[in-house]
Amino acid sequence: MTAVEVHAVVEGPADAPVLLLSNSLGSDLSMWDPQLPALAQRFRVVRYDTRGHGRSPAVPGDATIDDLTDDVVALLDRLGVERAHVAGLSIGGMTGLRLAVREPHRVASLAVLCSSAHTGNAEAWRERAHTARTRGTAVLAETVVGRWLTPPYAAAHPDLVARLRAMIAAADDEGYAGCCAAIERMDQRPDLGAITVPTLVVSGAEDQAVPPEHQRLIADGVPGARFLSLSPAAHLANLEQPEQVTRALIAHATGGTA
Repeated sequence: MTAVEVHAVVEGPADAPVLLLSNSLGSDLSMWDPQLPALAQRFRVVRYDTRGHGRSPAVPGDATIDDLTDDVVALLDRLGVERAHVAGLSIGGMTGLRLAVREPHRVASLAVLCSSAHTGNAEAWRERAHTARTRGTAVLAETVVGRWLTPPYAAAHPDLVARLRAMIAAADDEGYAGCCAAIERMDQRPDLGAITVPTLVVSGAEDQAVPPEHQRLIADGVPGARFLSLSPAAHLANLEQPEQVTRALIAHATGGTA
């Protein structure tokens, strides 16, 4: 499949090290808003919308993790970026893992947040893709957002919950379904040992969408990987624990301790 020219926003000093941020399934690049002010002081921050999300075009049919990785490589090439620190959450983390295996020379460091090397629930992803294609992403919004934040945090931030639901509803139905297929078919467990870049794995202790054992598996499989568990935090740990995630990303990308 031909790489998609994904929509991206670049912020921060032009001569600073590049930090690429990859979003979760159903979200767009604005999910990283809490991290941006601090990150953009130290890095040239590149945020992009995964294909079929935000302002990036959708492609009919099922995608693969390699397709999503091709999109990232094409983006880096388009921006003239030889090497970047890479951080991704959920499907963004899955894409980061594949990029580190396929193109290690393009990755200065890797941060994988609330993600998985193999979800193990293919039928659920097929059902979600079918729902998106036949009924639209809006019908998924309430259930999905219910797993993105812990109940107490969601109850205390109703405006955020409403914005997240609208974000999912705005995702292209076909594009969302295609990304579901990429997750359904993915199994990166055999490749974890081949990752040589410095890797940080972040887990939300209350994550029901991708439970902590998935992140433990990644941390155990990637040589030298460091593991950070945050609580309380569900799937979008960067929203629920913004300061902790920001500090961890900065420390990891600058060679410190998260």
